[in-house]
Amino acid sequence: MFLLSRKHQQLIGLDITTSSIKLIELAMSGGQYLVESYAAEPTPPNAMNEKTLVDPDAVGEAIRRALKRSGARSHEVAIAISGDAAITKVIQMPRGLRDSELEAQVEMQADQYIPFPMDEVSYDFEVLGPSEKDAESVDVLLVASRSENVEQRRAAVAAAGLSARIVDVEAFALENACRLMTHQMPDGGIDRSVALVDFGASTTTFSVLRNLKVIYTRDFAFGGQQLTEEIMRTYGLSMEEAGRAKKEGGLPGNYQAEVLDPFIDDMTQQVSRSLQFYLASGSGREQPEKILICGGCANIPGVADVVQSRVGINAERGDPLGQMKLSSRARAQAVQRDATALLTACGLALRSFD
Repeated sequence: MFLLSRKHQQLIGLDITTSSIKLIELAMSGGQYLVESYAAEPTPPNAMNEKTLVDPDAVGEAIRRALKRSGARSHEVAIAISGDAAITKVIQMPRGLRDSELEAQVEMQADQYIPFPMDEVSYDFEVLGPSEKDAESVDVLLVASRSENVEQRRAAVAAAGLSARIVDVEAFALENACRLMTHQMPDGGIDRSVALVDFGASTTTFSVLRNLKVIYTRDFAFGGQQLTEEIMRTYGLSMEEAGRAKKEGGLPGNYQAEVLDPFIDDMTQQVSRSLQFYLASGSGREQPEKILICGGCANIPGVADVVQSRVGINAERGDPLGQMKLSSRARAQAVQRDATALLTACGLALRSFD
């Protein structure tokens, strides 16, 4: 089963991607979020096949290293599966059912919506509220995935000596994290449309939010790995050397013009194309009033300004930690440097406060 709506205290948000493993632990201090601990580790080579985890033991060892370095106190984590691996469906159920009755009804009807044998599936549900379709019904969010997608991640967490208490979906975690960036949104995002582009290593997610709820999302194959590979090809470096040079500098003088600027052009084209897909996806679509650029690529100097000038929409580097206090442990782990890439991890860690 998933655990979408259960309350647990002090969870570590654990984001496992093709390029890195990031964990973050949040607390509340004086009505303000506090980053208590943070660490990141490179994902072991060949441990992930696209978004599928294939070597839980290797990933577990990397999680263990990150956990030790972070100094995190909790041993319970919230993890997420990719949206590609999840089936989500809003269904209607009669109002007034007790929890046990509702669970039985969902179990009876779930196989209508899930295209796999039920004994191969992990699923859960959450009541969203009264249904607009039927006054006598409530809307229920049903989420399901092949059990292997869940168990691979749980096995990696267990190999690190931790316990996975919540299995979420990346898209839900991202939406959850967006409330940390309301200070960067017009009118705090209320009655406003805001686009969020999260550039990962190999996959980018483009989302549009209205009233802080995701109303459109699109994943596509593009990310910072392409810049790393271009640095490798141009300068004859290994993958590790290219990645380090990309972050720390020291590349030849022609890097900006011959490698970086063309990559920024590609980034801008991807944003523009995604906007067009969004506007064409339904009637009444409005141009977003702002674009928040997240992920590792958001740290490229000036990239938000380039996107803004070419797309014609106010753009800014998204910072989910901008309103948070930081513990000395978190500062030592350079959490501010990685802030733009922590949307999913933060969204998962926020489940501590549900």
